[in-house]
Amino acid sequence: MIRTTSPHPQAQQAYALVTYLQNHFISRLNALSHTPFEAVEWLRDEGVHGGGIRYEARDEKIFDRASVNISQIHYSDLCDKALDSATAISTIIHPANPLAPSMHMHISWTQMKEGHGYWRIMADLNPSNPIEEDTQAFLETLKEMASNHKEEALAQGDKYFFIPALGRTRGVAHFYLENFSTNDKNADSRLALQCGEKVINRYIQILEKRKESEATQAQKEAQLAYHTLYLFQVLTLDRGTTSGLLVHDQNDIGILGSLPSHVDKSLLQSWIEKMPAPQEKLLRAIIEHVPDSTIMIDTTHKQALANAVREHYKNYPQALSLQASGNSIPPTVKNHR
Repeated sequence: MIRTTSPHPQAQQAYALVTYLQNHFISRLNALSHTPFEAVEWLRDEGVHGGGIRYEARDEKIFDRASVNISQIHYSDLCDKALDSATAISTIIHPANPLAPSMHMHISWTQMKEGHGYWRIMADLNPSNPIEEDTQAFLETLKEMASNHKEEALAQGDKYFFIPALGRTRGVAHFYLENFSTNDKNADSRLALQCGEKVINRYIQILEKRKESEATQAQKEAQLAYHTLYLFQVLTLDRGTTSGLLVHDQNDIGILGSLPSHVDKSLLQSWIEKMPAPQEKLLRAIIEHVPDSTIMIDTTHKQALANAVREHYKNYPQALSLQASGNSIPPTVKNHR
């Protein structure tokens, strides 16, 4: 439990929702693991303005990297801020087996002090070796999650996770509702909860089926190439990751918990010429702090990468316009200023 939370009723409800989803997901993941996930706490301003708890995978036979994070940052004591609180669950699972797909999910509630609030709901399946049966099963789940909003969510997801420099999307199935709210706040909360439950349950079914599959050398090489693409997208395009790093520096390792353990440095270098200016400078800075593919990306590398991203956007703030977006751009950094 984080030290302090927002007193706002809707923020309290959102924190209970993401806590439930985290506990549910961790219980399902632990059932597949030989070693349970380990809890790590971080604090915002020594806990005065909240913080978070992430569970990290410790079973390297099942997980390459896996992290399930919840957080609530709040400014109840700061009258100059329009933001009351931001509450989120954000998770990435990179299985060790090349035939088991990675999965990302993010569900967050932003509460403004004047009363307005909105949800951000994202989910995407990210295989290094796509299996059509898994893709279709996950897509069906995404369509079931918000039947009245599925066309918008699927289209926004494909737009957000498109990588212009490489001419492809990050994954095979994407869902994204941004700035989502209706006149029925209870129904909106139920939708967020149901989306989280459905994604978790479907992904566990896929992971259970694939975690011990026999993979060829070619499939292992495809996984390394895909993990390289994943790091590339997260550090050069993902608006949520960049915003988190720009808002504060008190959870850099947690924010970059989405990075896989190994990447192909030479493949990253081959993409420099594909980058629009000034993002080629960002990619060069990233490459400088990425180890060779035989060396694991550890906390020291993650801290250096976080600093490199912050320094780049300090020098080139206009480059934020090149980051991924759906149909609208959330004012995340502005809300925290």
